[in-house]
Amino acid sequence: MLFLASTRGSLPGWKVVAGQYLGFIALVAISVIAAAGLTIVPDEWVGFLGLIPLAIGVYGLIRTLRRRGDDDDDSAISAGGLFGVAGITIANGADNISLYTPVFRTNPVPDTIVTIIVFLVLVAVWCLVARFVGTNKTVTEALEKIEHWLVPAVFIGLGLYILIESGVVLRLIDVLS
Repeated sequence: MLFLASTRGSLPGWKVVAGQYLGFIALVAISVIAAAGLTIVPDEWVGFLGLIPLAIGVYGLIRTLRRRGDDDDDSAISAGGLFGVAGITIANGADNISLYTPVFRTNPVPDTIVTIIVFLVLVAVWCLVARFVGTNKTVTEALEKIEHWLVPAVFIGLGLYILIESGVVLRLIDVLS
């Protein structure tokens, strides 16, 4: 949204969208490779990967609490074109690898393919939404107020979901009892 809203005229919209796709495809590719590499880990313990997004969320929450009042404005808008946008997309989304990897590892291959296709379609949807929302000052100001809380909460929730839904918490309790 920031790319599309604040680069009016200086960076064509198609380069922003293409850069988003390049960056996102790189993140998905890394996650698929990581998930394939995890086939040596027994299925019943893969759920421990939920600790990664949980830790990222807790870390983000702690950072937010420490920086209360500070505004860390992303001045990365002058990205330098398509590859700059892709690079920033990868940098900003690198933590998503911790979410995608366990999902790709635990789902059957056809489900993973469908998930990736849905993700790719949703990138286009998000770019369209960002185009409209990014020009609405009221919406962007509201999002800026809650994003520092919302992002860590989502990561914490997803981490807990992965840990609980995978059954790893119950198995760990059984092992410790």
